[in-house]
Amino acid sequence: MTTGAQTPHPVRPRRSRLRTVLPLGFAAWLVLEIWLLTLVAGASNGLVVFLVLVGGLVLGSLVVKRAGRRAFGNLAETLQQQQGGVTAAARPNSEGNGLTMLGGLLLIIPGLVSDALGLLLLVPPVQKAVSRYAERTFERKLREAAQGSLGDAFQQARIRRPDGKVVQGEVVRDEPSGAPGDAPQDPRPPLTR
Repeated sequence: MTTGAQTPHPVRPRRSRLRTVLPLGFAAWLVLEIWLLTLVAGASNGLVVFLVLVGGLVLGSLVVKRAGRRAFGNLAETLQQQQGGVTAAARPNSEGNGLTMLGGLLLIIPGLVSDALGLLLLVPPVQKAVSRYAERTFERKLREAAQGSLGDAFQQARIRRPDGKVVQGEVVRDEPSGAPGDAPQDPRPPLTR
């Protein structure tokens, strides 16, 4: 039975900008990579494109392997120093291993744009600039998250449904009756045989 009152349309939660832009950016990047590879193939021949792709794969594999060995060596040295009771000193350029591996992975991915970005990430001044930018961004996001307490986030999640409607209700607590030392009474009648 209908009462004649119109029900409001549910409000759809807003989609984040990243979830909207990321698939479009990925598709545009793929189209650009394929287009550039066809331009190179048209200007030279397919063998040159094949050699560029294989060269990127080999160079990227070597870079990732070297950075991985360096990271493992740093870890082993740090563990040995800690076992010996010596405080571990910061090694120069030890924070660049992650960006070096990322550069190697970009070289392994087929395409000219990814190869250019991978080679760019292997340059030490670029690594330092990217590392500083990422650190500042991470600290800013951490400060923004710390401004609102975690309890507030849980309170908001509990009170509001995803469609924005407030859930009405009340909290019922079972508190023991009588003196503080009394055990809580079982409301069920005792079993008889």
